[in-house]
Amino acid sequence: MAEHFRLLYQLIRSALNLQHGGVRDFYICSLSSRTVVYKGQLKPNQLKEYYYADLGNERFTSYMALIHSRFSTNTFPSWDRAQPMRVLGHNGEINTLRGNVNWMKAREGLLKCKELGLSKNEMKKLLPIVDVSSSDSGAFDGVLELLVRAGRSLPEAVMMMTPEAWQNDKNMDPKRKALYEYNSFLMEPWDGPALVSFTDGRYLGATLDRNGLRPGRFYVTHSGQVIMASEVGVVDIPPEDVSRKGRLNPGMMLLVDFEKHTVVDDEALKQQYSRAKPYGTWLEKQKIELKNIVESVTKSSRACPPIAGEQKDVMGRYREIVPQLTHGSATKSHIPNIIRRMKSSKGCSKDQVDHLAAYIESEVIIGFLPRSHDMGAKPGEGGELPGHKVTDMQGITHYP
Repeated sequence: MAEHFRLLYQLIRSALNLQHGGVRDFYICSLSSRTVVYKGQLKPNQLKEYYYADLGNERFTSYMALIHSRFSTNTFPSWDRAQPMRVLGHNGEINTLRGNVNWMKAREGLLKCKELGLSKNEMKKLLPIVDVSSSDSGAFDGVLELLVRAGRSLPEAVMMMTPEAWQNDKNMDPKRKALYEYNSFLMEPWDGPALVSFTDGRYLGATLDRNGLRPGRFYVTHSGQVIMASEVGVVDIPPEDVSRKGRLNPGMMLLVDFEKHTVVDDEALKQQYSRAKPYGTWLEKQKIELKNIVESVTKSSRACPPIAGEQKDVMGRYREIVPQLTHGSATKSHIPNIIRRMKSSKGCSKDQVDHLAAYIESEVIIGFLPRSHDMGAKPGEGGELPGHKVTDMQGITHYP
């Protein structure tokens, strides 16, 4: 079964990737033995008529349904952007989208996955994971789908992308906090406000991101139904049939496991994943803090070594690039030329150059390095802090 889903995922990504022979204006709603996705720029009451051959047939049954009706608010409406996506239905916005997409692009050069069993060239056919023309929901769905196909369970992948507010929670279980901290080194949060519903056929669930600014009400009935919607009253439920009801809190997950036929308690779910692996031990052994490195070296040994030979040629290129970025004279149109000059440098491995090139290309550096108007600097000073010249690169011996 795992091999089956792996091949289907490869087929979807390869077909959608325009760089490798895909068809423009082409989208695969679903390609799964567990779920079927129906899309349309429709009103809810038009859905049954439009897909009557399926939804109007009495023999067509399902044990679950995920329905999302919402017009596009931050992208131009189109059929492929209609909700739900292949894995999720998303109500809200992803306000950290620019950073999330940039970091995914920067990771693509180093992307590996034993679970998919693909060579480096085969992995390239799956890229880009995030289609630049997709909506924020489409971008989220693409990354979530990758995490699931790479071996994580759907609830674990959702927890990784939309974690609780764990950093300053003194009452949180240390093992649970260690889980979130460990995951934070692998994936930055996709922050909303967002209410995310999701399914892969085995699991059906919903979660509210840590900001908690989208409504989500749920009912669990004695007759065995679980209903979650943005508002109360979407489905009429006899009061005597209600076993439990409530609302989603920030970071809370409502989850149904169809293999075990259970509604999974949020606390039990987080406890299960936080104790599945020794995250705290891994952090103790692998986490490196800059202050510890500095304190472990005597002050007399902190002098930076000189640069010689071919390495000096690399840093010469680097010194040419940094002022352009920090002074704001480099724009998006300059990036291809900057990267071409970097790749012609000597003294660093191809991986180092490619990694930094991807970083610059994603505009992370241009977005965050100080400009001439920052920090009270005068024009031409490049936003330098007192005693720290951004062009003084002698202490750098390789690319970050």
